[in-house]
Amino acid sequence: MIYTTAEEWRGAPAKHVLFYGMSGLGKTHLSNMLRSSGGWFHYSIDYRIGTRYMGELIADNAKAHAMQVPFLRDLLLSDSIYIGSNITFDNLAPVSTYLGKPGATDKGGLPIEEYRRRQDQFRRAEISALQDTGYFIDRAMQLYGYPNFICDTGGSICEWVDGTDPNDPLLTELSRRCLLIGLDGSEAHTAELIRRFDRAPKPMAYQPDFLTAAWDEYLRENNCLESDVDPDSFIRWTYARALAHRKPRYRAMAPWGITLGPDDVERITDADSFTNVIAGAIEPRTQHPT
Repeated sequence: MIYTTAEEWRGAPAKHVLFYGMSGLGKTHLSNMLRSSGGWFHYSIDYRIGTRYMGELIADNAKAHAMQVPFLRDLLLSDSIYIGSNITFDNLAPVSTYLGKPGATDKGGLPIEEYRRRQDQFRRAEISALQDTGYFIDRAMQLYGYPNFICDTGGSICEWVDGTDPNDPLLTELSRRCLLIGLDGSEAHTAELIRRFDRAPKPMAYQPDFLTAAWDEYLRENNCLESDVDPDSFIRWTYARALAHRKPRYRAMAPWGITLGPDDVERITDADSFTNVIAGAIEPRTQHPT
Protein backbone atom coordinates (compact mmCIF):
# COMPACT_ATOMS: atom_id res chain seq x y z
CA MET A 1 0.00 0.00 0.00
CA ILE A 2 1.06 3.58 -0.56
CA TYR A 3 0.95 4.20 3.24
CA THR A 4 2.69 1.31 4.99
CA THR A 5 1.73 2.22 8.57
CA ALA A 6 -0.93 4.23 10.39
CA GLU A 7 1.79 6.66 11.48
CA GLU A 8 2.91 7.16 7.89
CA TRP A 9 -0.70 7.88 6.89
CA ARG A 10 -1.22 10.37 9.74
CA GLY A 11 2.01 12.19 8.98
CA ALA A 12 1.69 12.25 5.21
CA PRO A 13 1.77 15.86 3.93
CA ALA A 14 -0.33 14.74 0.95
CA LYS A 15 -3.05 12.11 1.36
CA HIS A 16 -4.31 10.39 -1.80
CA VAL A 17 -7.28 8.01 -1.57
CA LEU A 18 -9.59 6.15 -3.94
CA PHE A 19 -13.07 5.01 -2.94
CA TYR A 20 -14.72 2.02 -4.58
CA GLY A 21 -17.78 -0.13 -3.87
CA MET A 22 -21.43 -0.58 -4.74
CA SER A 23 -23.71 2.38 -5.33
CA GLY A 24 -25.18 3.99 -2.24
CA LEU A 25 -22.43 3.07 0.23
CA GLY A 26 -21.15 6.62 0.66
CA LYS A 27 -18.35 7.13 -1.89
CA THR A 28 -19.64 10.48 -3.14
CA HIS A 29 -20.91 11.49 0.31
CA LEU A 30 -17.44 11.07 1.80
CA SER A 31 -15.84 12.77 -1.21
CA ASN A 32 -18.13 15.80 -0.92
CA MET A 33 -17.55 16.01 2.84
CA LEU A 34 -13.77 15.99 2.45
CA ARG A 35 -13.88 18.50 -0.40
CA SER A 36 -16.01 20.88 1.65
CA SER A 37 -13.55 20.64 4.54
CA GLY A 38 -10.89 22.30 2.37
CA GLY A 39 -7.57 21.04 1.06
CA TRP A 40 -9.04 18.06 -0.79
CA PHE A 41 -9.46 17.78 -4.56
CA HIS A 42 -12.46 15.66 -5.61
CA TYR A 43 -11.92 13.74 -8.84
CA SER A 44 -15.17 12.10 -9.98
CA ILE A 45 -14.67 9.24 -12.44
CA ASP A 46 -18.29 9.43 -13.64
CA TYR A 47 -18.01 13.17 -14.24
CA ARG A 48 -14.78 12.69 -16.19
CA ILE A 49 -16.46 9.99 -18.30
CA GLY A 50 -19.41 12.23 -19.09
CA THR A 51 -17.38 15.32 -19.94
CA ARG A 52 -14.07 14.17 -21.41
CA TYR A 53 -14.68 10.73 -22.86
CA MET A 54 -18.38 10.51 -23.69
CA GLY A 55 -19.44 14.16 -23.87
CA GLU A 56 -19.41 14.25 -27.67
CA LEU A 57 -21.24 10.93 -27.93
CA ILE A 58 -23.93 12.14 -25.52
CA ALA A 59 -24.37 15.47 -27.32
CA ASP A 60 -24.47 13.83 -30.76
CA ASN A 61 -27.12 11.39 -29.58
CA ALA A 62 -29.27 14.29 -28.38
CA LYS A 63 -28.72 16.08 -31.70
CA ALA A 64 -29.74 12.95 -33.62
CA HIS A 65 -33.05 12.91 -31.77
CA ALA A 66 -33.50 16.64 -32.32
CA MET A 67 -32.86 16.21 -36.05
CA GLN A 68 -36.00 14.08 -36.23
CA VAL A 69 -38.08 17.14 -35.29
CA PRO A 70 -38.37 19.49 -38.30
CA PHE A 71 -38.48 22.65 -36.19
CA LEU A 72 -35.32 21.73 -34.26
CA ARG A 73 -33.62 20.32 -37.35
CA ASP A 74 -33.81 23.66 -39.15
CA LEU A 75 -32.43 25.47 -36.12
CA LEU A 76 -29.56 23.01 -35.76
CA LEU A 77 -28.63 23.16 -39.43
CA SER A 78 -28.51 26.96 -39.29
CA ASP A 79 -26.46 26.92 -36.06
CA SER A 80 -29.28 28.80 -34.35
CA ILE A 81 -29.35 26.56 -31.29
CA TYR A 82 -26.77 24.66 -29.29
CA ILE A 83 -27.35 21.22 -27.75
CA GLY A 84 -25.11 19.93 -24.99
CA SER A 85 -25.37 18.01 -21.72
CA ASN A 86 -25.38 19.70 -18.34
CA ILE A 87 -23.46 17.11 -16.36
CA THR A 88 -22.56 17.87 -12.74
CA PHE A 89 -21.18 15.79 -9.86
CA ASP A 90 -24.77 15.42 -8.63
CA ASN A 91 -26.46 14.97 -12.01
CA LEU A 92 -24.98 12.25 -14.18
CA ALA A 93 -28.27 11.48 -15.94
CA PRO A 94 -26.89 12.27 -19.43
CA VAL A 95 -24.45 9.35 -19.15
CA SER A 96 -27.16 6.94 -17.96
CA THR A 97 -29.58 8.11 -20.62
CA TYR A 98 -27.00 7.55 -23.34
CA LEU A 99 -26.19 4.04 -22.11
CA GLY A 100 -29.88 3.21 -22.27
CA LYS A 101 -31.53 -0.18 -21.80
CA PRO A 102 -31.73 -3.11 -24.23
CA GLY A 103 -35.05 -4.26 -25.59
CA ALA A 104 -38.03 -3.30 -27.71
CA THR A 105 -37.50 0.06 -29.40
CA ASP A 106 -41.21 0.91 -29.14
CA LYS A 107 -40.78 0.72 -25.35
CA GLY A 108 -37.73 2.96 -25.31
CA GLY A 109 -35.15 0.19 -25.61
CA LEU A 110 -32.06 -0.14 -27.76
CA PRO A 111 -31.27 -3.01 -30.13
CA ILE A 112 -28.91 -5.34 -28.27
CA GLU A 113 -26.00 -4.75 -30.67
CA GLU A 114 -26.31 -0.97 -30.26
CA TYR A 115 -26.55 -1.47 -26.51
CA ARG A 116 -23.37 -3.57 -26.57
CA ARG A 117 -21.62 -0.89 -28.62
CA ARG A 118 -22.49 1.77 -26.04
CA GLN A 119 -21.45 -0.54 -23.20
CA ASP A 120 -18.05 -0.93 -24.84
CA GLN A 121 -17.76 2.83 -25.25
CA PHE A 122 -18.45 3.21 -21.52
CA ARG A 123 -15.94 0.48 -20.61
CA ARG A 124 -13.18 2.19 -22.55
CA ALA A 125 -14.19 5.59 -21.15
CA GLU A 126 -14.14 4.39 -17.55
CA ILE A 127 -10.76 2.71 -17.91
CA SER A 128 -9.35 5.87 -19.49
CA ALA A 129 -10.81 8.04 -16.72
CA LEU A 130 -9.28 5.75 -14.08
CA GLN A 131 -5.93 5.91 -15.86
CA ASP A 132 -6.15 9.72 -15.63
CA THR A 133 -6.04 9.57 -11.82
CA GLY A 134 -2.29 10.18 -11.56
CA TYR A 135 -2.52 13.10 -13.98
CA PHE A 136 -5.21 14.72 -11.84
CA ILE A 137 -3.25 14.16 -8.63
CA ASP A 138 -0.37 16.11 -10.15
CA ARG A 139 -2.68 18.68 -11.73
CA ALA A 140 -4.55 19.30 -8.48
CA MET A 141 -1.29 20.09 -6.69
CA GLN A 142 0.52 22.00 -9.41
CA LEU A 143 -2.42 24.05 -10.66
CA TYR A 144 -4.60 24.50 -7.58
CA GLY A 145 -2.31 23.72 -4.67
CA TYR A 146 -4.43 20.87 -3.28
CA PRO A 147 -2.19 18.46 -1.33
CA ASN A 148 -4.94 15.92 -0.67
CA PHE A 149 -6.84 14.00 -3.33
CA ILE A 150 -9.94 11.80 -3.58
CA CYS A 151 -10.74 9.58 -6.55
CA ASP A 152 -14.48 8.88 -6.42
CA THR A 153 -15.03 5.83 -8.65
CA GLY A 154 -18.17 4.46 -10.23
CA GLY A 155 -19.74 1.18 -9.21
CA SER A 156 -18.43 -0.69 -12.23
CA ILE A 157 -14.68 -0.44 -11.57
CA CYS A 158 -14.69 -4.08 -10.42
CA GLU A 159 -15.82 -5.16 -13.89
CA TRP A 160 -12.60 -4.00 -15.56
CA VAL A 161 -9.98 -5.19 -13.07
CA ASP A 162 -8.94 -8.58 -11.66
CA GLY A 163 -8.11 -8.28 -8.00
CA THR A 164 -6.72 -11.83 -7.92
CA ASP A 165 -4.03 -10.89 -10.43
CA PRO A 166 -1.06 -9.38 -8.54
CA ASN A 167 0.03 -7.74 -11.78
CA ASP A 168 -3.32 -6.28 -12.80
CA PRO A 169 -2.18 -3.17 -14.71
CA LEU A 170 -4.95 -0.82 -13.62
CA LEU A 171 -4.90 -1.76 -9.94
CA THR A 172 -1.10 -1.59 -9.96
CA GLU A 173 -1.21 1.93 -11.38
CA LEU A 174 -3.95 3.14 -9.05
CA SER A 175 -2.43 1.64 -5.88
CA ARG A 176 0.90 3.26 -6.73
CA ARG A 177 -0.71 6.71 -6.42
CA CYS A 178 -3.65 6.19 -4.01
CA LEU A 179 -4.72 4.24 -0.95
CA LEU A 180 -7.55 2.04 -2.29
CA ILE A 181 -10.50 2.12 0.12
CA GLY A 182 -13.31 -0.37 -0.40
CA LEU A 183 -16.70 0.45 1.12
CA ASP A 184 -18.47 -2.74 2.15
CA GLY A 185 -22.23 -3.02 2.64
CA SER A 186 -24.46 -5.33 4.64
CA GLU A 187 -27.04 -7.79 3.30
CA ALA A 188 -29.69 -5.28 4.37
CA HIS A 189 -28.05 -2.64 2.21
CA THR A 190 -28.03 -4.98 -0.79
CA ALA A 191 -31.71 -5.77 -0.27
CA GLU A 192 -32.51 -2.06 -0.07
CA LEU A 193 -30.56 -1.40 -3.28
CA ILE A 194 -32.63 -4.04 -5.05
CA ARG A 195 -35.91 -2.57 -3.73
CA ARG A 196 -34.82 0.94 -4.75
CA PHE A 197 -33.79 -0.23 -8.20
CA ASP A 198 -37.06 -2.09 -8.67
CA ARG A 199 -38.96 1.15 -8.04
CA ALA A 200 -36.85 3.16 -10.48
CA PRO A 201 -34.64 0.99 -12.73
CA LYS A 202 -31.61 2.78 -14.17
CA PRO A 203 -29.05 1.88 -16.84
CA MET A 204 -25.93 0.03 -15.70
CA ALA A 205 -22.56 -1.03 -17.09
CA TYR A 206 -21.91 -4.75 -17.35
CA GLN A 207 -18.91 -6.94 -18.05
CA PRO A 208 -19.42 -8.20 -21.66
CA ASP A 209 -19.49 -11.91 -20.79
CA PHE A 210 -21.96 -11.30 -17.96
CA LEU A 211 -24.24 -9.26 -20.23
CA THR A 212 -24.24 -11.93 -22.94
CA ALA A 213 -25.04 -14.69 -20.44
CA ALA A 214 -27.81 -12.64 -18.79
CA TRP A 215 -29.35 -11.62 -22.12
CA ASP A 216 -29.39 -15.19 -23.47
CA GLU A 217 -30.80 -16.57 -20.22
CA TYR A 218 -33.53 -13.91 -20.12
CA LEU A 219 -34.63 -14.72 -23.69
CA ARG A 220 -34.72 -18.46 -22.92
CA GLU A 221 -36.47 -18.09 -19.57
CA ASN A 222 -39.16 -15.80 -21.01
CA ASN A 223 -39.34 -17.59 -24.38
CA CYS A 224 -39.16 -14.28 -26.23
CA LEU A 225 -37.36 -12.51 -29.05
CA GLU A 226 -35.23 -9.38 -28.76
CA SER A 227 -38.12 -7.31 -30.12
CA ASP A 228 -40.36 -8.58 -27.29
CA VAL A 229 -38.07 -7.62 -24.39
CA ASP A 230 -39.37 -4.94 -22.07
CA PRO A 231 -36.25 -2.86 -21.25
CA ASP A 232 -37.19 -2.15 -17.63
CA SER A 233 -38.18 -5.77 -17.06
CA PHE A 234 -34.79 -6.97 -18.31
CA ILE A 235 -32.67 -4.65 -16.19
CA ARG A 236 -34.83 -5.32 -13.11
CA TRP A 237 -34.35 -9.06 -13.70
CA THR A 238 -30.61 -8.54 -14.19
CA TYR A 239 -29.90 -6.20 -11.28
CA ALA A 240 -29.77 -8.69 -8.38
CA ARG A 241 -27.68 -11.00 -10.57
CA ALA A 242 -25.32 -8.12 -11.34
CA LEU A 243 -24.86 -7.33 -7.63
CA ALA A 244 -24.13 -11.00 -6.89
CA HIS A 245 -21.67 -11.04 -9.80
CA ARG A 246 -19.88 -7.95 -8.50
CA LYS A 247 -19.61 -8.91 -4.84
CA PRO A 248 -16.71 -11.40 -5.20
CA ARG A 249 -14.99 -9.06 -7.63
CA TYR A 250 -15.06 -6.27 -5.03
CA ARG A 251 -13.79 -8.66 -2.37
CA ALA A 252 -10.92 -9.70 -4.63
CA MET A 253 -9.82 -6.05 -4.69
CA ALA A 254 -9.59 -5.85 -0.88
CA PRO A 255 -5.91 -6.94 -0.56
CA TRP A 256 -4.90 -3.96 -2.69
CA GLY A 257 -5.87 -1.57 0.11
CA ILE A 258 -8.22 -1.38 3.09
CA THR A 259 -11.94 -1.93 3.59
CA LEU A 260 -14.42 0.12 5.62
CA GLY A 261 -17.70 -1.28 6.89
CA PRO A 262 -20.96 0.67 7.44
CA ASP A 263 -20.04 1.40 11.08
CA ASP A 264 -16.70 2.86 10.00
CA VAL A 265 -18.36 5.16 7.48
CA GLU A 266 -20.87 6.36 10.10
CA ARG A 267 -17.97 7.41 12.35
CA ILE A 268 -16.60 9.75 9.68
CA THR A 269 -18.03 13.23 10.16
CA ASP A 270 -15.12 15.45 9.13
CA ALA A 271 -11.56 15.35 7.83
CA ASP A 272 -10.06 14.60 11.25
CA SER A 273 -12.34 11.65 11.94
CA PHE A 274 -11.62 10.40 8.41
CA THR A 275 -7.88 10.42 9.17
CA ASN A 276 -8.50 8.51 12.41
CA VAL A 277 -10.78 5.87 10.86
CA ILE A 278 -8.36 5.24 8.01
CA ALA A 279 -5.45 4.96 10.43
CA GLY A 280 -7.44 2.42 12.42
CA ALA A 281 -8.06 0.37 9.27
CA ILE A 282 -4.40 0.49 8.18
CA GLU A 283 -3.05 -0.64 11.55
CA PRO A 284 -4.21 -4.30 11.47
CA ARG A 285 -3.12 -4.59 7.82
CA THR A 286 0.44 -3.61 8.75
CA GLN A 287 0.46 -5.88 11.81
CA HIS A 288 -0.93 -8.84 9.84
CA PRO A 289 -0.10 -8.18 6.19
CA THR A 290 -2.06 -10.16 3.57
